[in-house]
Amino acid sequence: MDHIVPVPKGFSFAAHAAGFRYQGRDDVALIVSDRPAAGAGVFTKNLFQAAPVVVSKENLKKSGVIRAFLANAGQANACTGAEGEANCRETLALAAERLGLAASEILPASTGVIGPQLKMDIWRAEMPELAAKLGQSSPLDAAKAITTTDAFPKMAWGAVEIEGREVRLLGMAKGAGMICPNMATMLSFIVCDADVEKARWQAMLAAAVDASFNAVTVDGDTSTNDCVLAMANGASGVKVRSDEELAALAAALNELCQALAYMVVEDAEGGTKIIRVCVTGAEDNMQAEVCARAVGHSPLVKTAMFGRDANWGRIVAAVGRSGAEFDPANVSVSIGGIPVFMNGTPVAGDLDSLLAPHMRRAEIAVDIDLGAGNGEYVLLAADLTYDYVKINGDYRS
Repeated sequence: MDHIVPVPKGFSFAAHAAGFRYQGRDDVALIVSDRPAAGAGVFTKNLFQAAPVVVSKENLKKSGVIRAFLANAGQANACTGAEGEANCRETLALAAERLGLAASEILPASTGVIGPQLKMDIWRAEMPELAAKLGQSSPLDAAKAITTTDAFPKMAWGAVEIEGREVRLLGMAKGAGMICPNMATMLSFIVCDADVEKARWQAMLAAAVDASFNAVTVDGDTSTNDCVLAMANGASGVKVRSDEELAALAAALNELCQALAYMVVEDAEGGTKIIRVCVTGAEDNMQAEVCARAVGHSPLVKTAMFGRDANWGRIVAAVGRSGAEFDPANVSVSIGGIPVFMNGTPVAGDLDSLLAPHMRRAEIAVDIDLGAGNGEYVLLAADLTYDYVKINGDYRS
């Protein structure tokens, strides 16, 4: 994969096996821009915010530029108090010393088990090795290093032509469980070689995240560490300023984020299916979202999809308790494009036989029309399986 990935100009990568929790694999990564970059970030809404989330927010606020991302897997450094924040800042100081940067120019991110303090002896011993590998590792190496229970590393890339010249984007993400963003345990890092104003870049990222990472769910759990961090360093020499140019870059960023978010659901812990819940006909988009999330979060709906049981009654029940306002007599539901419930009434016929081939697919469409307005929302959800319970029943052992 590496030789075909069009890496944005001015970025280098490092991955290293430090041994925080895993053995025989890389578990810490660096992504560095060779010049000052506009930084942006979107973070978890969980009130228990991990130390790297707190520090990244501070650095984005006080630093005019960002130069690097530093991420580790295996230890979340969440719910660790003042000591955890001090340790996080020390990791940045260690990296800054080796890279010749200011600590405030580096954004940290961590994923793993909540509670334990960072193993600072390992950080101090291994940082020289990590820094020495800068430029020797590939984006794929970095993407692998940030994984935990992921079955595969997640990467996406794209390009857009502006002023007759190419602007490149590259993103990676980790996440398979504890996924229900407002943000989800999910980390994502995006780099771009466009020259774009920091405020525009932040707004662009926030909009892209809302339409992608914030529109997926695996298990209904929002983590303490979720973040999407992005740098735009201008190394392409292309300045993105006009509304048309900004819209083109935003569209490319949206597409990249949606591809990564799809992979997160595709890699759901123990998951076998993606459930695409599309709600239309709501009073407004917010009510459509409320309805879609009720269906996508429902353990009964998720287990039915795993069992290939087209149990539309579970879907209708979730719609009814969602809190969205509608007349039940106007509601219609389709599974795999086949109507199963129309205008508040079951559709007659041998639906189980008709739907059987659709229920075997890796992606199942659930379309719900509330018949109450023009609001709409699409949510990607995962099914719920035996393996999810096995993975999370002994996650710390």
